[in-house]
Amino acid sequence: MYKHLFKAALNWIAIDKQKESNKKVYAKSHTIKIEGKDILPISAAKAFKGDPTLLNPEDLLLSALTSCHMMSYLYVCQQHDIEVLAYEDNSEATLVLNDDGSGRITKVVLNPIVRIRDESQKELALQLHVQANKLCFIANSCNFEIEHHAQCID
Repeated sequence: MYKHLFKAALNWIAIDKQKESNKKVYAKSHTIKIEGKDILPISAAKAFKGDPTLLNPEDLLLSALTSCHMMSYLYVCQQHDIEVLAYEDNSEATLVLNDDGSGRITKVVLNPIVRIRDESQKELALQLHVQANKLCFIANSCNFEIEHHAQCID
């Protein structure tokens, strides 16, 4: 077993925000710095009084899962000598909120559309999404349903 350590530094400073019914409302915007990379400005989702122009944790989780699946898929295609020419995905995450204010992502649907060189490999190319999901680091870290509605075009 090999271990890899990833680090992120978060920075948030209180700024005055409007009060709602005598309660202080904290600004949700902050930054994340990962060594050697650009600073990520992040906020809460618009639905949670965040800045809608910034990335939010839900965006990042969905992006990480979508990206990791693609990289895992390209890896298994390479192992099976399938030449992938293009890959796109329009993924969706469902977040359910509870009455107590807690919530969780309950489902992610990936909709990859893959273009391959050799049409005779189309069936195998579609099947490899299952193997890619098993290899995907992010999918293996999630406790919610992940569906794949894959298409393969030539």
